[in-house]
Amino acid sequence: MKFTRAEALKGTVTVPGDKSISHRSIMFGALAEGTTRVTNFLQGADCLSTIQCFRKLGIRIENTPEEIRIYGKGLHGLLAPSGGLDTGNSGTTTRLICGILAGQDFQTELNGDASIQSRPMRRIMDPLSQMGAKIESLRGNDCAPLRIQGTKLHGIHYHSKVASAQVKSCILLAGLYADGPVSVTEPSLSRNHSEILLRHFGASVSGEGTTVIIQPEPKLLAQEIQVPGDISSAAYFIAAGLLVPGSEILIRNVGINPTRDGLLKVCKEMGADITLLQEDYRSGEPVADLLVRHSSLHGVTVEGALIPTLIDELPVVAALACFAQGKTVIRDAQELKVKESNRIDVMTENLRAMGARITATEDGMIIEGGAPLHGAVIDSHLDHRIAMTFAVTALGAEGETTIKDADCVRISYPEFYKELERLCGA
Repeated sequence: MKFTRAEALKGTVTVPGDKSISHRSIMFGALAEGTTRVTNFLQGADCLSTIQCFRKLGIRIENTPEEIRIYGKGLHGLLAPSGGLDTGNSGTTTRLICGILAGQDFQTELNGDASIQSRPMRRIMDPLSQMGAKIESLRGNDCAPLRIQGTKLHGIHYHSKVASAQVKSCILLAGLYADGPVSVTEPSLSRNHSEILLRHFGASVSGEGTTVIIQPEPKLLAQEIQVPGDISSAAYFIAAGLLVPGSEILIRNVGINPTRDGLLKVCKEMGADITLLQEDYRSGEPVADLLVRHSSLHGVTVEGALIPTLIDELPVVAALACFAQGKTVIRDAQELKVKESNRIDVMTENLRAMGARITATEDGMIIEGGAPLHGAVIDSHLDHRIAMTFAVTALGAEGETTIKDADCVRISYPEFYKELERLCGA
């Protein structure tokens, strides 16, 4: 797919539902009693993988244009699947469902695509094993495919080496089936959608600092969930509005959870003109409309506790840094190496091909802004966030940019290119 420099972007866009919350609404609805209704569900490939997995576990799920209806069977209502579970490209599905399967009374095998088969699963296997779970990597490489034999689980206090919502959520979900309280302490606070939604469904979840505690065997009750727009999807329109001169974009109904809004903080620090309008709450999550105007940006340092709040948005931060004056340093972001691609290497390789002055480091990137960018052939490495980042970067570059395997955006935002084209006035 080909992209060229854009004139001013103008208009209003509503981004798809939050990917993290969409996944969790299916999982928690399946474990609740009654019918959960979900609106603004993300119809991306990853979230559809979660639906398919829970259908194979015996849960009736209706996917209509208006809403998703999940006919929950309670904590102990799942059935042994015939054959294994296919989690596709979804790390969230893979890691979170392991916590649920660990407490069942049946055996399950699960696998995903080539990317999932290379992503580290030891980070969930260790805490689950400490709880008494029987989980093994079938190839002995700490990756999928995995076999899980459900069993009785025990309460633990786990100190996680990484600030990861997937690891934390996996342990909390296993904690639903434990014989005592389960707590997780992180080095810094990761996104807290699981805690918010679990409370919404009736679980007893408490926390202090970077520690969260769940009590076992709650009675989860069906809910109506309004999924806010995904700030990770909004990030690309935020970037486009900031970097293309004369642009003004209104992005409606975006989730601004404080454990996810690091991009807004960084953009503000860079000098961005972003105004929050119509602030409200949806199913316990804060939301707002974002008014974004073209801005002159300057370099910043992105590090520490801020990193978990924008880990998926760091590629677009790196792109914005190329258009800023001065140096931008991204550090403490080793987690970028184990996403759908090694995003440190992939961003460095592709931005350098466009003329950027960028250096990869062990835990991030250093970008010297202000160098004019030009078109190039970009390898997305089948990573949806890389493809969307470079579609936006190309809007501020001279010449033509070609993105290989650009259709990988279907994982999280199937209509992305159409919306970007509309705002460009094409």
